[in-house]
Amino acid sequence: MAQALPTSSSPADATPASAGATPSRAKLIAAASLGNGLEMFDFTVFSFFAAIIGQLYFPSDTPYGSLLMAVGVFGVGFVMRPLGSMVLGAYADRHGRKQAMLLTITLMGLGSALIAFTPTHAQIGLAAPLILLVGRLLQGFSAGGEIGAATTLLLESASPGRRGFHVSWQVISQGGSALLGAALGALLTRSLSETELHAWGWRIPFLVGLLIIPVGLYIRRQVDETWSGAGTVEGGPVRAFLREHPRRFGLGLLIVMSATLLTYLMQFYMPTYMTRIVGLPATSAYLAGVASSAVQMAAALAAGLLLDRFGRYKPVALVSLAVALLGIYPAFVWLNDPTTQGLAFAARFVVITAMSVNMTAGLLLILAGLPRPVRATGLAMTYALAVTLFGGTAQFIATWLIEATGSPLAPAWYLIVMLLIGWLALLSYPERHLD
Repeated sequence: MAQALPTSSSPADATPASAGATPSRAKLIAAASLGNGLEMFDFTVFSFFAAIIGQLYFPSDTPYGSLLMAVGVFGVGFVMRPLGSMVLGAYADRHGRKQAMLLTITLMGLGSALIAFTPTHAQIGLAAPLILLVGRLLQGFSAGGEIGAATTLLLESASPGRRGFHVSWQVISQGGSALLGAALGALLTRSLSETELHAWGWRIPFLVGLLIIPVGLYIRRQVDETWSGAGTVEGGPVRAFLREHPRRFGLGLLIVMSATLLTYLMQFYMPTYMTRIVGLPATSAYLAGVASSAVQMAAALAAGLLLDRFGRYKPVALVSLAVALLGIYPAFVWLNDPTTQGLAFAARFVVITAMSVNMTAGLLLILAGLPRPVRATGLAMTYALAVTLFGGTAQFIATWLIEATGSPLAPAWYLIVMLLIGWLALLSYPERHLD
């Protein structure tokens, strides 16, 4: 008979369940971060080369038409995330975090391969965008379960005073992948001609991403399991999570929404915005992306250490989101004025710093609020649905708003309104501690 769903943590709530030897901290962090890093790397590269991909796979009479279709396909990939979160998140809660992580990175590699090797519209016609779409859907399905299993493994493998440090590596991996993607974009743009970029250069980053797959599979096989799946719940993890934690689910969606919109608009969309809207050289936009990614990594690491020392997640999340709110409008206004673009980059770095702190604190806040038998499922579903609704539509909405209003500041106003809603959700979220 299924056991009742626990409502409070036990002393062993975040300690490894396996009796085997504890893996090295570096190996554990690498195993949990590689999959999420690969996901973010491919998404970053897709964002940076959206204009080229649009021209090659979605020919249109206007540059905006091709770009809109390209970012639309980028968003369609998010449709599979909720399904992936339920299937793979429940798999992680039933069969263990490690087994789920091996499955997600394999599926992610298949999706990346389809994007890397798909011929263009000029070569195979309508089949080209359809194959590209299948690759994005497969990526989305695997990514839906990746964050829940991997982040839960990081939390459960950490001692009470190291949870912030461990979980921060999920955010650091996102910054690192964005940095690598931006660096490759800058290098390729600087060293290749426009003809070479369109012909084959844009595929290079996707091929580089594929090299991570065998490394990730090897490392993930070496780590110990932290959850055997023994604590089953009535109706399965998905039903149990929705039945027992509807308030945390609803508020968690809005909390993840804030970090998601900041990531996808201030980080991933910004190179396209700088080149297409502001008119900056592509190399400058990519180098700015490299710098902001480095800021994200450093800020996330500092946030993890701060949260371990402070011991409270919610106040840090509230303050960091408020700082981000204050920096968004100046960042956009100054960027559109050639005399203040240096200030714009500084304001963007402040927002990215606040975003990294908020994301780390938010992940810990949500994870700590969920009991172990539904933890991977709960985080996966919360994260996947929020990213689908808000991350998957962010670039499309920003591009459409600029075209519809004629104002380059339209994305800033959209971001500010949505973040105010997220701040109120954070204020209402009940904080719970594992200890």
